[in-house]
Amino acid sequence: MTGDGSGGTLQTETDPLLDPWPGPFGGVPPWDRVDPDRFLPAFEAAIADAKAEIEAIAAAAEPPTVANTIDALESSGRMLDRLRATFGVHTANLNTGPIPEIQRTVGPMLAGFSDWVTQHPTLFARVREVHAQIESGAITVPDDTRRVVVDRFRGFVRNGAELDDDAAARLSEINQTLAGLYTDFTQNVLHDEAELVTWVEDRDRLDGLPASLIDGLAAAAAERGRPDAFAILNTRSFMEPVLTNATDRALREQVWRTYYSRGDNPGPHDNKPIITRILSLRAERARLLGYRTHAHWRLEVAMAKTPEAAMDLMLEVWPKARDRARQEVADMEALAGTSIEPWDYRFWAERVRMADYDLDFNDVKPYLQLDSLIEAMLWCSTELYGLDYRPLDPEEGVPGFHPDVRVWEVTGPGDVHVGLWYLDPYAREGKLSGAWMTAYRAQENLDGPVSTLVSNNSNFVKGAPGEPILVSWDDARTLFHEFGHALHGLLSDVRYPSQSGTAVSRDYVEFPSQINEHWLPTPEVLNRFCRHYQTGEPMPAELIERIKRAETFNQGFDTVEYLSAAIVDMRLHLAAAEDPTGEIDPDRFERELLAELDMPAQIVMRHRTPQFAHVFSGDGYSAGYYSYLWADALTADAAEAFTEAGGYFDAEVAERLRDHVFSAGDTVDPADGFRAFRGRDVDTDALLRKRGFPVG
Repeated sequence: MTGDGSGGTLQTETDPLLDPWPGPFGGVPPWDRVDPDRFLPAFEAAIADAKAEIEAIAAAAEPPTVANTIDALESSGRMLDRLRATFGVHTANLNTGPIPEIQRTVGPMLAGFSDWVTQHPTLFARVREVHAQIESGAITVPDDTRRVVVDRFRGFVRNGAELDDDAAARLSEINQTLAGLYTDFTQNVLHDEAELVTWVEDRDRLDGLPASLIDGLAAAAAERGRPDAFAILNTRSFMEPVLTNATDRALREQVWRTYYSRGDNPGPHDNKPIITRILSLRAERARLLGYRTHAHWRLEVAMAKTPEAAMDLMLEVWPKARDRARQEVADMEALAGTSIEPWDYRFWAERVRMADYDLDFNDVKPYLQLDSLIEAMLWCSTELYGLDYRPLDPEEGVPGFHPDVRVWEVTGPGDVHVGLWYLDPYAREGKLSGAWMTAYRAQENLDGPVSTLVSNNSNFVKGAPGEPILVSWDDARTLFHEFGHALHGLLSDVRYPSQSGTAVSRDYVEFPSQINEHWLPTPEVLNRFCRHYQTGEPMPAELIERIKRAETFNQGFDTVEYLSAAIVDMRLHLAAAEDPTGEIDPDRFERELLAELDMPAQIVMRHRTPQFAHVFSGDGYSAGYYSYLWADALTADAAEAFTEAGGYFDAEVAERLRDHVFSAGDTVDPADGFRAFRGRDVDTDALLRKRGFPVG
């Protein structure tokens, strides 16, 4: 293809992996035309195309300006962006066949390309000149442009643009090695999730499990060629309901040990040596770049700014959470009449909830139909932000990448097209566990309006054919959480793609998603959408009241489970820079640090180190898992803005949230954006109040 405004500059053969996306809505990914065997040559072509564009920017005869340098960089690499979006779905949602081996090659290729851009001396000289013009006041630009220029310049410097040749070469070697290690880590976790199945042949061992879950276990076994058995897959969506409901204690222990040993089993899929190597390389990279530790490098551009600030917040909350968890354990052991182990915690927590609050979430689950919850969260965004959703039929030219995928067109006030929302809700082989949001295309308005394509991905367990999918309260909350990320993309209203939607600092990006969780337990949602799947009756008012009374129940467990992982993440990256051997043993480090923290023995980290994909499958949340707590401090205070105004559907507060948070992207400093929404700086005591912990 030739330069046609779509991002291509080199002649290539027609290829759906490289061509501008066809179809309506500014083009959509042609999932139905993807040939996975074409990924490697496609990446070679797309990287060559992107390099040609960079060379053209760097070699421009005109003096550097915002338009011919910064804006040109923002517009470059469109072909590669499309390809990465397509490939990302195959690595996350369709990771089967040749994809794992292709990913092992593609990761280092992309890391090498990124370093090539950063270390391009002529390009950096032009970026530096534009930055100097703005800083000196020689030119005046809008605030969003100033922020883009500053971020571009800082990004070059932070990633090695000013290193000498030898250091730059070593940096590139480190980055490419890390890219390969991240892929290996991910594939090892996927292997243990797919292969380490807990098989149950005697249905009586499933006593206590909801019928819908038993149907899901039978369906999973049948898919694996064993219609006479039940398969408990090694993912959180299977593990949690079994540990919560199964009366067979030996089964609970087996499922618990299998799940929490992912990546920690001897043999070729052991992630511990990979973690040791990752930590060592990250520490070396930080030193090359002039930082004390990897954590200091990562947090420089976060809201927290320093590891010390993040640790201060975590250690303020930790003892309060630990004390609450110990009280929860005492309550459970009193009810159980014996000591409990980690595989007993969820089971006995539910019994305490029933005893103290007369609340059994198995009584709630019949009111939580997946399709009704989807309808509920869409309705909330209509009420709050004026968005409307129209489900698309396959014949409208918007294919999905799997038969499970559904797509909606999203419009705003005045029936203006906003974007598309894709939903991939069900678990299957080759799909990462958990839940996440992805943007296939970012909203922007640099060279004209471009609408966004966003997706939500979950791992709900399918039941018997024709039966409604019933989900747990926690899974319903996660559904709303991830849709908050999607709304961050859909409501984005920015000029530059690098400032669009969720492209904000890591400890701010969870704020929009966490605030969106607060609409699930509102009376408006529970009364309107949470109806019994058999009778159609709305959730009884007294059940809603019991849910409300139990809002802070089990917060000790929830906070300790999460916060222990966040502290281990941060301390690992601080310790790696000081370890003289460069050979940190992750299991030993985890064990000794948890002992130092006086971790309750009945609780395990939410993500044990060998399976901590947030931290070791990429740089994304490395030294940054604290972000959920940091963002929840913002969330708790923001939620109080709604309660102070009289309710979660207050139009004025919702408008401020949309304008200053969801729509603003990274056009403003996050602290300034929050201050504009709330009218003041964050009150971190709101976090303690939300979790029911003592303040002060």
